[in-house]
Amino acid sequence: MAECMHSEDFFRLRLEHMIDVRHPLAVLAQRMPWQRLEHAIAQRLARAPRSQAVEALDDAIDLFGEQRARTRRTSRAGRPRVPLRIMISLLYLKHAFNESDEGVVQRWRDTPRWQYFSGCAYYEDRLPCDATTLVKFRQWLGEEGVEELLAQTINVAVELELIEPQALEHLVVDSTVQHKAIAHPSDSRLLEVARVKLVAAAKNAGVQLKQTFAKEGQRLRRKAAGYAHARQFKRLRRTIERQATIVGRLAREIERKATALTQAAREALGESLAKAQQIMAQSRQRKANAGHPKLYAWHAPEVDCISKGKARSPYEFGVKVGVASTLQHNLVVGARAFHGNPYDGHTLWAQLEQATILMQDNAVAPTEVYVDLGYRGVEADNPQVRIVHRGRWRCLSRSDRRRLKRRQAIEPIIGHLKADCRMDRCHLKGERGDRLHAVLCAAGYNIRWLLRMIAKRGIGPLVAVLLRLLLRLLQTIEQAKRALTTPMPGTLRAVG
Repeated sequence: MAECMHSEDFFRLRLEHMIDVRHPLAVLAQRMPWQRLEHAIAQRLARAPRSQAVEALDDAIDLFGEQRARTRRTSRAGRPRVPLRIMISLLYLKHAFNESDEGVVQRWRDTPRWQYFSGCAYYEDRLPCDATTLVKFRQWLGEEGVEELLAQTINVAVELELIEPQALEHLVVDSTVQHKAIAHPSDSRLLEVARVKLVAAAKNAGVQLKQTFAKEGQRLRRKAAGYAHARQFKRLRRTIERQATIVGRLAREIERKATALTQAAREALGESLAKAQQIMAQSRQRKANAGHPKLYAWHAPEVDCISKGKARSPYEFGVKVGVASTLQHNLVVGARAFHGNPYDGHTLWAQLEQATILMQDNAVAPTEVYVDLGYRGVEADNPQVRIVHRGRWRCLSRSDRRRLKRRQAIEPIIGHLKADCRMDRCHLKGERGDRLHAVLCAAGYNIRWLLRMIAKRGIGPLVAVLLRLLLRLLQTIEQAKRALTTPMPGTLRAVG
């Protein structure tokens, strides 16, 4: 039940009487601009027309004459939509407290404080929605919608005076890798997946195969794992060659028999055949050809292989994400995914553009950005900002050197984004899912930042502040009355 101040339930206790309204999450629930968020997002959620036919019961019977025939008409009404505030708060809570789609709806039912944050008036022992509704809601929002969620967290930080607007002018920008939810892409594993997918695609299209090589494929997969562990690379290469041969035989047989299929069936098989041929070709070469990136996952062709120079994990599989935070207060003001593994310096302009758009409500634009050496040589592409890095150490002033030492503060921010806000592994589908996930992780980090700063500064609920002022005013009035009614000491002595 959504919160309504004019309707009271005599038999149930309101949520503000069940929880501590001084908790940071309860305080933040009162200070978030929910109306602005709902107004900005409601424009993107126009309901699609429905074609379900229902019977019109209002004109079915005439009480003063003969019975009329029932008419059928199309109704555009469907199931009532879940309130926008509940859906927005679920996305905030999911990434702020590191929950999955299934986990956040289950925990919402068991946590009265989360329901108060979502705008409920009374405790509801039910799920707010199905977990799949969050998937559809993210798709409806799009990249602009989730950026609005991130922008409002920045506005709240400024409105609560937790950060000065001038502090948004000095930023720190760095890049990291957002891992995709895929298995490690070894050649043997990819070839076995290609064999299984080809067999499944042929079965769905109605193609009868002579042999599926199911038993031999599993045996070769186990042998390849053992040879790789024992570092017997010659035997490993022979096993991989045999797996590639099997995939090639299946692909050629499907191509021969697909000529008798319909056009739609051939198109459905064409995508699977193209992926299988690409995996088979890349398994027989050591390096990727220029302009032809490798395929690292059958279900996620957008995955890139990124090398960040780490000793423990030299290669990471996912997408490069740029993160922008304030220099002094560690508030995230931008997060953007860049596919294709571009050079870090070439992503700076787009990263600053996003940060400028998110901060436009505060009439602030970045003027200085502190980066590492991966962003050298792009000063001409970004004339509107001053780029500071340690490659110009001798030309920097003392204040610039002192500020540059704080550039390393973005490293633990990235660590918290991955460990606490689910950026370590992206389960959303496609390139669009990567972009949405990066921005939502930044919004979840800012929610945690706001909760921490509210507890640190001692910001209380608005009602408690007003009550405290009212009590202080009453105490002052009572003291003034006592001063007026109490006789002076000199008067008492004169009477005596």
